[in-house]
Amino acid sequence: MTVREALRVAELRLAAAGVPEPRVDAELLLAHLLGVRRSAVYADLERGVEDLEPLLSRRETREPLAYVLGEWGFRGLVLKTDARALVPRPETETLVERALALIRDIPAPRVLDLGVGSGAIALAIADEHSGARVTGVDVSQDALALARENADALGLGVDLREGSVDAAAEGWDLVVSNPPYVDSAEELEPELGYEPSLALFDTGMHADIARAANTTWLALEVADVRAADVADELATAGYVDVRITQDLAGRDRVVEGRRA
Repeated sequence: MTVREALRVAELRLAAAGVPEPRVDAELLLAHLLGVRRSAVYADLERGVEDLEPLLSRRETREPLAYVLGEWGFRGLVLKTDARALVPRPETETLVERALALIRDIPAPRVLDLGVGSGAIALAIADEHSGARVTGVDVSQDALALARENADALGLGVDLREGSVDAAAEGWDLVVSNPPYVDSAEELEPELGYEPSLALFDTGMHADIARAANTTWLALEVADVRAADVADELATAGYVDVRITQDLAGRDRVVEGRRA
């Protein structure tokens, strides 16, 4: 099958499966198989391509593209991705941006990533603030194993260990977290059915973290519809300079505050 034929077949099948952007996904699948950037897929449309079917079949079932490809980009890092942890999302890059801003003037900040998952947040902070001493904790041993694989592959020194909200009480310059915030009553995209439910569905962790954290700064990713409520929770827990930041799509996404 040529690249031209593969693109046409993949787009048609993905569209029939209800994939939101079938052409984009088709291009990314082909780029992965060819070992090129997406923009280079069209360089030689008559080139032969093999092994599309296993990947295409998985995406047709609405398995997340990041899992199908086995890797995903996040703030310039390429992370291994699979069902042990959530897919790193663009909106979480806003959380990292705010976290870095809060510790910019601290030479060696102690940073806790609570619910480290694939390691995306912790590793991005370690990569972009050379002095940061970053710890990532998670209740999931599977997620921790994935985060370790990513840390080793990237050569970034992040302390990874099992832990939960209690770890926030140890004393930090910054606690950063992307807690579960999906409303279980929402109608969800099929892709979410492949991701770990423990990391998805809201259980009130934002307020728990705000109360428990012994930190100078706290930064939390939130559902846009809950941003104002989480900001109120931080204020109630004694935080000042509480601020809401929007993501690139214009949705309220990050709530931060400073311990008074």
